[in-house]
Amino acid sequence: MSRVQLAIIGGGLVGASLALALQDGARTRGWRIVLIEPFAPGSSYQPSYDARSSALSYGTQQIYQRLGVWAELSQHVAAIAQIHVSERGRFGATRLSAAEEGVPALGYVVENAWLGQCLWRALDPAVVEWRCPAEVTALQALDDGYRLSLNDGSQLDCELAVLADGGRSGLREQLGIEVQSTPYRQTALIANITPAEPHAGQAFERFTEEGPLALLPLPDNRCALVWTRPGKDAERLLKLGDRAFLAELQDVFGYRLGALTQVGSRHLYPLQLIEACEQVRPHLVLLGNAAHSLHPIAGQGYNLSLRDAMSLAETLLGSSAPLGDFTTLQAYLRRQALDQDLTVGFSDRVTRLFSNDQPLLAAGRNLGLLGLDLFPPAKRWFARQAMGLGIRPE
Repeated sequence: MSRVQLAIIGGGLVGASLALALQDGARTRGWRIVLIEPFAPGSSYQPSYDARSSALSYGTQQIYQRLGVWAELSQHVAAIAQIHVSERGRFGATRLSAAEEGVPALGYVVENAWLGQCLWRALDPAVVEWRCPAEVTALQALDDGYRLSLNDGSQLDCELAVLADGGRSGLREQLGIEVQSTPYRQTALIANITPAEPHAGQAFERFTEEGPLALLPLPDNRCALVWTRPGKDAERLLKLGDRAFLAELQDVFGYRLGALTQVGSRHLYPLQLIEACEQVRPHLVLLGNAAHSLHPIAGQGYNLSLRDAMSLAETLLGSSAPLGDFTTLQAYLRRQALDQDLTVGFSDRVTRLFSNDQPLLAAGRNLGLLGLDLFPPAKRWFARQAMGLGIRPE
């Protein structure tokens, strides 16, 4: 029976970021970290028109700079210089700009494959061991940790198990950890788009009667589309030919970037807010979408998960208690409680506010967007939320 100090179940972006944040401290303390991941990372980065991407807030960029991967990561990102927020059919709008906020960019958009490559290459195999492809089929609580059963028949004991295997975590269910689920009765259609005019680092959040739409800048003058619609309508849009699809999107988005000339493959994701009722147990932590899964329109989910991972790493490395000590894990959760509450609440309220077509609410939204441009303190608060700096001191 092999034994390690820490097992991270899920070697995706959140799990790999946690391993990187712990790496130097683990080397000093003699900890062994195992990353268990069912899908082997590619050996090299292959750009693709249809690659999925993530919006990294300015705060996330600062974290990756501290972890030493930003210099490489920044080679293939698109900076968000401006965010244009509007509602279809109404005059209210607000514009956030990096120049006004005194930062080089409000955020960055990066292909997940490239982000993964940068993280995986930064991991030291002398400290972080990969078990890949491999899958944990069962978790058994021990007095001093957990016993992991893998799909190859092997077992592994650890002092601390970190569950970062996604929003549909079967292990979370197996452990009897309940979730609070709030369906939005919406589906996100995801695709990459090419406009005729340069996007110039502009990101767009556009709210419509059927649901919000986001268009984010990507390298090579592509844009990442997140179009939220009622489920049946999203399925209809998925089946349209490219020309008909672009025509409908053009009608909703307008001509801010000229004609929309190309669309890649389209994917649908039913949307709901999912929050685990327990994020820590003795010798166990839930991270990423296994802990909380947010609506994508506000772009906060991955950034919150990364802040959770950094806070967990700092708490573990700052404690003299045995790894997996419940008091230490509870201290981590208290430390992140305000950030989680504010970020989940911000994302949920924005989604609900702009998904309601009641006339009084619609008029209030319109005045609110107009007011943000006219009231600098409110606009600055909104910008700091978008940049992932909402609870940080000035």
